[in-house]
Amino acid sequence: MTIPADSVGLVTPQRVTIDTPLLLSCGETLNSYDLVYETYGELNPEKDNAVLICHALSGHHHAAGYHSNAEGEKPGWWESCIGPGKAIDTNKFFVVVPNNIGGCHGTSGPNTINPKTGKVWGPDFPKLRFRDWVNSQAQLADLLGIDAWAAIVGGSLGGMQAMRWSLEYPDRVRHCLLIATAMNLTPQNIAFNELARRAIVADPNFADGWFLEKDVSPVRGLALARMIGHVTYLSQNQMEERFGRELREGSFERGINSPIQFEIESYLNYKGDRFAEEFDANTYILITRMLDVFDLAREYDHDPVKAFSRARAKFLVVSFSTDWRFSPERSYEIVNALVGANRDVSYVNIDTHLGHDGFLSPIPRYVDALSSYLGNISCGGGQ
Repeated sequence: MTIPADSVGLVTPQRVTIDTPLLLSCGETLNSYDLVYETYGELNPEKDNAVLICHALSGHHHAAGYHSNAEGEKPGWWESCIGPGKAIDTNKFFVVVPNNIGGCHGTSGPNTINPKTGKVWGPDFPKLRFRDWVNSQAQLADLLGIDAWAAIVGGSLGGMQAMRWSLEYPDRVRHCLLIATAMNLTPQNIAFNELARRAIVADPNFADGWFLEKDVSPVRGLALARMIGHVTYLSQNQMEERFGRELREGSFERGINSPIQFEIESYLNYKGDRFAEEFDANTYILITRMLDVFDLAREYDHDPVKAFSRARAKFLVVSFSTDWRFSPERSYEIVNALVGANRDVSYVNIDTHLGHDGFLSPIPRYVDALSSYLGNISCGGGQ
């Protein structure tokens, strides 16, 4: 396979064991933990060109480039935006993409070994909050010699991490890019997350979370959970345009009794089955619970203006017109709070039919907005 010239090329995930104890919000301590991450570009001598990418729920450290040049090898999940000359320009920036603790792609999480027991953590992995992710990423930054990030970029759940960073470490974040996100979940979003969790725990192979010990996997429940979630990432216009009421199998003709399956059913089944092969059910439950309880302003008297008054970064907020999981109205709330806190903020709403998944898509106006904003960030000793 020929790797495109505008790709970061072949990349190798890195793993670091962090021995600095991490005190978690739940009161437990991880005495040491593993973080898997990827980097693209070079850290400049001033060490002021580092960009942190915070991934979404089902994301991971592999955001750009290729792990091999084998035929059919797929690039990282944000290949369209990360690379030389792209919106997140690796000729300019040193890009760091960690897999969050509690994840299931090599970082310490429910599917890794608990050093105290020598067995898989499973459902015993400590409950996490977003500040735990932020604190672990700060420890990674320390190891990499990064005192402050030129920018932190996050979409969806990743945007929540970026906001938390701006409050927990205000002097370590120069710019904060918040994409298709919100300061907390609506009751509707919490309801969808609960439906997904119920689908997982109802699978007999979930085994109260100890499925790895029993050498089984709750693939049906996890696939259904993903299908529930994925429906919320799509817009009605997108589903109409892409699938309509087209049949994948069967017929409406009289006398033909073959089972009917719509194209949208086939698509969701494919997405669900593929996800169930790659993701950990305990991780899904852990992270959706984190989403449910996240509330940026809770400890600031539920006042988002008071919360953002702690921030020192400049902000770009991006929403998508047909996103009903994190609607433009939720971005307006962020922008209004930032304005109220007298923070420097730019805002753009992208007109698209792609719904929430638009934040992963190379929509020209969206890419141009990211390129323009990031292109104005000074590095090499500038501000």
